[in-house]
Amino acid sequence: MAEGDTILRAARRIEAAIGGQELAVRARSGQACAAGLERLDGRRLERVEARGKHLLLHFGDLVLHSHMGMSGSWHVYSRGARWRKPAGAAWATLSGAELEAIQFGGPTLRLLSATQLRSDPTLSRLGPDILAAEFNPGVVRTRLQASPERELGEALLDQRLIAGIGNIFKSEACFAARVSPWREIGELQDDEIEAVLEAGRRLMRESVEKGRPRRSVYRRASQPCPTCSTPIAARGQGDANRRAYWCPRCQR
Repeated sequence: MAEGDTILRAARRIEAAIGGQELAVRARSGQACAAGLERLDGRRLERVEARGKHLLLHFGDLVLHSHMGMSGSWHVYSRGARWRKPAGAAWATLSGAELEAIQFGGPTLRLLSATQLRSDPTLSRLGPDILAAEFNPGVVRTRLQASPERELGEALLDQRLIAGIGNIFKSEACFAARVSPWREIGELQDDEIEAVLEAGRRLMRESVEKGRPRRSVYRRASQPCPTCSTPIAARGQGDANRRAYWCPRCQR
């Protein structure tokens, strides 16, 4: 699933390509037609916002909401250039003077009014965005500590507590901070929780600016830990059984 770094990169790329322009908008799928995307045709794209794992394209009093899920993506091309995916896979095209943004797949593509955006049950309940300029790890630590019995790794994936972290950066942040994802939050010191949050933010910001860094533990089960050579462990965690990766020796 696309994590917050991917969404922020997409937001920057789309805004740089077609932001501030009046766009030709075409719905290319049943879901896009049902969402009423034709209402955006001829409107100006004012700004593009990343909010955790959600992408919001603002057209005045209308907002296009996209969630990429496991398979969705946004591409930017010069108009008339060949796409890397088949045209039949596209859900929508947003075309400016020279460049266009193409949306392919994903579970969510819908149009909201500004009023609906403020009260939307999913978006209004998101926790602080780990990549937001005003992110405060102390505030998020307090939110996490309200559920002391939860395992840290599971809680980090709860978008109502902190928005933007997925399974990759859950695992990588815990490893970077040398904290086990299996520890209950109530067992952790304040500085341990904040160290994980700060590591996650640092790694994700690095990913936005330079591309995703080399993984230390994610999807490296049974391979040697880059620090101590102990085999990396992995197993499902939480109700969703999302796989956690960690070093049993380095992470306590």
